Amino acid sequence: MELTEEQLDERHLDEREVVDVVVRFAGDSGDGMQLTGANFTLATALYGNDLSTFPDFPAEIRAPVGATFGVSAFQIYFGSEDVTTAGDALDVLVAMNPAALITNLGNLVDGGLIVVDRGAFTAKNLAKAGYEVNPLDDGSLAEYRVLDIDISAQVLAAVEEFGLGHKASLRCKNMWTLGLVMWLFDRDRDATIMNLETKFANKPEVAKANIAALNAGHAFGETAELPSGIHVYRVPKAKSERGLYRNVTGTQALAWGLLAGTELAGIDMLFASYPITPASNLLHELSGRKDFRVSTFQAEDEIAAVCTAIGASFAGALGVTSSAGPGVALKSEGMSLAISTELPLIVIDTQRGGPSTGLPTKTEQSDLDMALFGRHGDTPLPVIAPATPPECFDIAREAVRLAVRYMTPVMLLSDGYLANAAERWRIPGVDKFERIPVQYAEDSADFSPARRDPETRARVWALPGTPGLEHRIGGIESDYDTGNISYDPANHQKMTDLRVGKVAGIADDIPLQEVDLGEDSGKLAVVGWGSTFGAIHQGVKRARLEGLDVSHIHVRYLNPLPRNLGELLGRFDEILVPEMNTGQFARLLRAEFLLDVESLSKVSGQPFKIGEILAAIHAGRREAGAAQ
Repeated sequence: MELTEEQLDERHLDEREVVDVVVRFAGDSGDGMQLTGANFTLATALYGNDLSTFPDFPAEIRAPVGATFGVSAFQIYFGSEDVTTAGDALDVLVAMNPAALITNLGNLVDGGLIVVDRGAFTAKNLAKAGYEVNPLDDGSLAEYRVLDIDISAQVLAAVEEFGLGHKASLRCKNMWTLGLVMWLFDRDRDATIMNLETKFANKPEVAKANIAALNAGHAFGETAELPSGIHVYRVPKAKSERGLYRNVTGTQALAWGLLAGTELAGIDMLFASYPITPASNLLHELSGRKDFRVSTFQAEDEIAAVCTAIGASFAGALGVTSSAGPGVALKSEGMSLAISTELPLIVIDTQRGGPSTGLPTKTEQSDLDMALFGRHGDTPLPVIAPATPPECFDIAREAVRLAVRYMTPVMLLSDGYLANAAERWRIPGVDKFERIPVQYAEDSADFSPARRDPETRARVWALPGTPGLEHRIGGIESDYDTGNISYDPANHQKMTDLRVGKVAGIADDIPLQEVDLGEDSGKLAVVGWGSTFGAIHQGVKRARLEGLDVSHIHVRYLNPLPRNLGELLGRFDEILVPEMNTGQFARLLRAEFLLDVESLSKVSGQPFKIGEILAAIHAGRREAGAAQ
């Protein structure tokens, strides 16, 4: 049915302006929810909203169709103000089958909008999801606004002319749904159309069918008689500094930060890794950047990967290796070798739910203790952690700087949420970056591989094959003065003190800890590290709007800790540490500073919600009031 121009104008009066919205696309792993979410994210970024995303993958490569454990989802939180997390309760849930509905319905706000494909609510799919009766018919969804459409039938009609066949035609369901959601939020389709034309350049009929489905879904929203309460959302553009912006995931930002760091240092990089979820995408990202000074190597196992990276560093390049928790455990002996030989090395741990295989596609922060202490002998190394996807760029550059300046391995802790989440990033100008000085040994007079920089205690970096600089280094303890093998007890004490002191001294070369939000003293400090930043930031922000005396402190340097951290934390009456483990950082702060630290632990494989942080802040305030 076509509407007149006057009727269309009247329909657009049924609009609602909101500051922010949370949308979640959910369906089978073969329904294209990640592609749908990525295209909606691009359209939202081009519109000018601030945003944060959360791709939520099933662990199975291809779970049985309709199974609840095979649901793949993509969540996006966007608005006109600063967005630092993928959001809490959902305003809009797009559920492509019963399993997607039942696993996500509990997160939908009262009165929230559900878009469902009635065509997928067959008796077989309902049974797989655990429904005894169809929730679209039994009144159980009465508290929500439900847009109940037979999307399958709509898609088959929209792409019939392209002759793809029944199964291939149904693969366009995600684009039809995307078109409808783009109408709901007044998003432009041009970027998505360009993406489809590029993606299916060798299959023009498939590209045309997907574009036709996209346009048909959009037209359905414009022309159909939708149920009362279904309206267009208007989300104002975010106020942003002038500059060039793009969406970036944590993995992309890590890759680009490593490339920028090695360019600034003027050295080559060898990235050696073994595939493991959720770290594998870093290898994929770097393998496509042959235009920079990077070589990539997929090793046969984790031990080979770290040893190959160490060999590259011995040869004068920067060795980088990457894994998740299980793989980092296997790399621990190699990391100790790099500490003993005093070679630069970067180890990136994209943490996931554990132990063992655990929850390979879910996020966690449970490798902190392993990063700090998980090696034999007294073998400290610097440990740093980015707080947001864009910040991964800066932290990766910092890892390069620390590794080559102090001739030491550096551990960088990312996690599954940071790796896959995307946020808007204002691309910095390269002229703002300082060069990272690298000095190879040149003078062969009285050369010793144990010669050190008096300020950093870093030993000299001598390239193999340089005349007069022939030397030997290895895992057996070396003499402090000559670098030769030594079993002398006093020398081992001296070398152990040297290794510990070198890393401890880095505290003089890192920024002092600052308060991310709020005052530098007061009633309560919420202290975090890593990907908890967004939820803590928003929780503290909302608590402060309520008049509560609370501040947010986020630590990026985990070893050594910033020089002033203990003194800063001592200015607060209470300290709350939310983290996705059983309280590892809270225990570290207690041990280091002898402070009374409260731990807020979460190990569900899901990131913190803003509401969880806010509830913990409120609980602490009530307890404090009762004590007084």
